[in-house]
Amino acid sequence: MILTIALIVLMVLLFMRVPIAVATGLVGIVGLAAFQGWTAAFSQIGIVASETVLTYEFAVIPLFIVMGAFIAHSGIAEEMFRACYALVGHWRGGLALSTVVACGGFSAVAGSSMATAATMSRIAYPQMKRYGYDEKLATGCIAAGGTLGIMIPPSIAMVFYGIMTETDIGALFMAGVVPGIIGMFLYTLAVAWTVLRDPKAGPAGKPMTWPERVKALTGVWSVVLLFGIVMGGIYGGLFSPTESAGIGAFGALLIAAMRGRINAKMMKSALADSITTTVSLMMILIGSFLFANLVNVARLPQDLVAFIEALNVPPLMIIFIIIGIYVVLGCVLESISMMLLTVPVFFPLINSLGYDPIWFGVLVVVVVEISLITPPVGLNVFVLNAVLREVSVAQIFRGVVPFIMADVVRVLLVVFVPAISLALPNMLK
Repeated sequence: MILTIALIVLMVLLFMRVPIAVATGLVGIVGLAAFQGWTAAFSQIGIVASETVLTYEFAVIPLFIVMGAFIAHSGIAEEMFRACYALVGHWRGGLALSTVVACGGFSAVAGSSMATAATMSRIAYPQMKRYGYDEKLATGCIAAGGTLGIMIPPSIAMVFYGIMTETDIGALFMAGVVPGIIGMFLYTLAVAWTVLRDPKAGPAGKPMTWPERVKALTGVWSVVLLFGIVMGGIYGGLFSPTESAGIGAFGALLIAAMRGRINAKMMKSALADSITTTVSLMMILIGSFLFANLVNVARLPQDLVAFIEALNVPPLMIIFIIIGIYVVLGCVLESISMMLLTVPVFFPLINSLGYDPIWFGVLVVVVVEISLITPPVGLNVFVLNAVLREVSVAQIFRGVVPFIMADVVRVLLVVFVPAISLALPNMLK
């Protein structure tokens, strides 16, 4: 009864737009007090906060955020877009294809969906409007392409999942590579299908000469090198994810310096953005752990496992029920909040069913990706709306429909072909 009341209160607070860190922390403390008393409940605040912040793995988060901030201020996004445009910009729908591929490349070093969507909306949207692209396709491909930042490593969502479930973060990064590439490919198919239905939606851009193409492609050597060092070092066992994050942050700073982008204003902006984001995520993580402690004290995971076993339904049916719950929650909660609320509940159940925790982590992130572009919350949609005031939220939501269908296909592939997620970690283990 206490846990039921706690869950209802939590949902009410979230619907009232109370910050997720405040809502989960407050409900967790009051719930723990109902079970264990106020003294024990208050002691959990200090214990959870210190253990979370002082955990070695937690250092991955601020370091990757700093790396993404330096990358965002170094002009790499513009060069990524220019390189992709050099290859396919002269095709019908080529600018949208370039945007999707550039989003995938930029997210590989930025690690943030919102940063990717915000950055590419400033770079790609003016070009697409210049060539007469339909607003729905132009904004839809940016919003959807931005979601790749949550899957393609280094991924903050993967780091959160690894910390919460004590799963190898390096293995999770490996597992996200192939699904991320498949997502990028399916998004390009969504662009092609849109342009096939309405050729006027994505006119061809101006073709480049071969010298211009070579120059554009050679301009991305730094980001390829940085990604190769960061991820290659993890896959090759040269250093841990935390060490790779530090190397990546320093490498991103060097790239910005080589491009002449280092100045007092840039450093202040990049570090201020990083500090704000890190503290926000830290508070969210502490609040979610307090709520997770309440869930464990109330024995919800064990009771849920017993309930599922009593139903005697196939394990695959349970997976689709969990996916359905995520889809419903995605309509009202943003991605990180949804993960932090549900993983403590679902993870013990997944373990009891014998599913691989790395595979489940990839599945959760793929489903959570969809929530970034689904109404009514759709975080990436509102990021675009904040940057592109002239485009309505309704137009952007209509534009992401083909990309949501592509994500549904990817979810089914991840569910029915586990090797998509597990082949690379197993090969490099």
